[in-house]
Amino acid sequence: MPTWLNLEMLAVALSLAYLLLAMRENSLCWYCAFFGTAIYIWIFGGVKLYMESLLNVYYLVMAVYGWYQWRRGGREHHGLSIRSWSFDCHLYAFLGVLLVSLISGYLLERNTDAQLPYLDSFTTWGSVLTTYMVARKVLENWLYWILIDGVSIYIYLDRELYFTAGLFAIYVVLVVIGFVTWRKLYLAQHRVYVTADLV
Repeated sequence: MPTWLNLEMLAVALSLAYLLLAMRENSLCWYCAFFGTAIYIWIFGGVKLYMESLLNVYYLVMAVYGWYQWRRGGREHHGLSIRSWSFDCHLYAFLGVLLVSLISGYLLERNTDAQLPYLDSFTTWGSVLTTYMVARKVLENWLYWILIDGVSIYIYLDRELYFTAGLFAIYVVLVVIGFVTWRKLYLAQHRVYVTADLV
């Protein structure tokens, strides 16, 4: 157990570094994401949160994808700018997450010894979508994280992952700051584009 505790603390530190760097649009965040999630794959498998463990495999892939998009994405390969999705896009995304969460929650409940299968599924599929939104610099990703992180706190407390629960409590505060920060950047970028069009 002490080894798990040390690994959990390291994963927490890397996860915090990821979020703080992401708030600043710093592509180094993806390095922290890669190594932090590699640790969490093993931790979550050990406490029978199988969807969370599988989610972190996805995070490994998205860390590489996100780094590439932030550094080389966009039309001219100079990195992406912050964008916003329409209401319809958000509605379909949220309904899609609910549907696949119900399906995977049911399958986990019937076929495995998974703990909290529906909540685990919801946070997993919600995180799959929201991580993609981060990689594509969709402004509203921060609002999704508020809900996902709030539910995750309950899950981690139930599984006695207290440092991780504490991390996600900090996340809830930081994602609000992240949204405010990105919104200012988005509005500033939008004003630049509008001004350029008028010239």
